[in-house]
Amino acid sequence: MLLNFQVHLVGIDIFTGKKYEDICPSTHNMDVPNIKRNDYQLLDINEKYMSLLNDNGEVRHDLKLPESDLGKEIETKYDAGEEMLISVLCAMSEECAVAVKAMTK
Repeated sequence: MLLNFQVHLVGIDIFTGKKYEDICPSTHNMDVPNIKRNDYQLLDINEKYMSLLNDNGEVRHDLKLPESDLGKEIETKYDAGEEMLISVLCAMSEECAVAVKAMTK
């Protein structure tokens, strides 16, 4: 008797929150993404794009302000003059701001 065990995988897309499910044989290999998290200091918001400063002193202007409640929170705090760090997740050639925290002085 040959047993064929299967694995039920459930994952949540870190950028959209969409739930994905898959069932596959337990003997198969699965690819998993490498996820990198970086914190940047918010310098400016211009036409819905954030200017972000990394630890090396390099500035990037290519990350769009999130369209979610997080984006509204970032914009409100920026307009109030608060200094903050933006946490950005990067995986599979995609990047997205996922959190905001106050700068420690």
